[in-house]
Amino acid sequence: MDQNTLKQKLIAVIGQIQSASGLPCPPLTDATKPVGDIPKFDSKVWPVATTILATEIDAPIPNDVNIFIDPATKLPRSIDETASFVWQLLKKQADTAAATA
Repeated sequence: MDQNTLKQKLIAVIGQIQSASGLPCPPLTDATKPVGDIPKFDSKVWPVATTILATEIDAPIPNDVNIFIDPATKLPRSIDETASFVWQLLKKQADTAAATA
């Protein structure tokens, strides 16, 4: 899987959650910030979205990692930034696994 595929899966997960919740979903672009731009996409929904994404990409995402907020700036990440962050996280996990193998 490449980073673009990961981003498409993220977009699909967000759309799926909004649809299942009966909530509107604005057009999702690279610049869309799920936190703030998507109705009721809040701290109750983030863990669900992260878990579904992890299942969709068949890779673990630690429960203590909020992929939608930058911990340094406390600002919401865009879809593009979120996908990039998850991609780097997965790459780091793969590198760590390879180093310990």
